[in-house]
Amino acid sequence: VQLQASGGGLAQAGGSLRLSCAASGFTFDDYAIGWFRQAPGKEREGVSCISSRDGSTYYVDSVKGRFTISSDNAKKTVHLQMNSLKPEDTAVYYCAADIPETLGCIVVVTNLGDFGSWGQGTQVTVSS
Repeated sequence: VQLQASGGGLAQAGGSLRLSCAASGFTFDDYAIGWFRQAPGKEREGVSCISSRDGSTYYVDSVKGRFTISSDNAKKTVHLQMNSLKPEDTAVYYCAADIPETLGCIVVVTNLGDFGSWGQGTQVTVSS
């Protein structure tokens, strides 16, 4: 399993960025893929997750209404559209996969578990 995160960069507060997580090495039909982030000096936190089983999406409260997760099964890619960015969204963002879906997305937004496969991080910096 390989996950390649991309799309990070610098944005102004109120702006937008779109992260992508390209997956390979497994059949893209039974998975939960989540986005996590870690800011300097802070613990890693789950941000959002999508399940292939019913398309359910999950978000941590701090990003609800601003971030949207989606999947493109044909391209084996999961996107995280981040709108109305805030300086507190600044962090390294990681995508991770639960393949096959075993733990489920609930562990992402509750930080009660870890997915088994991780990509490298992509830096998101939001200036005020």
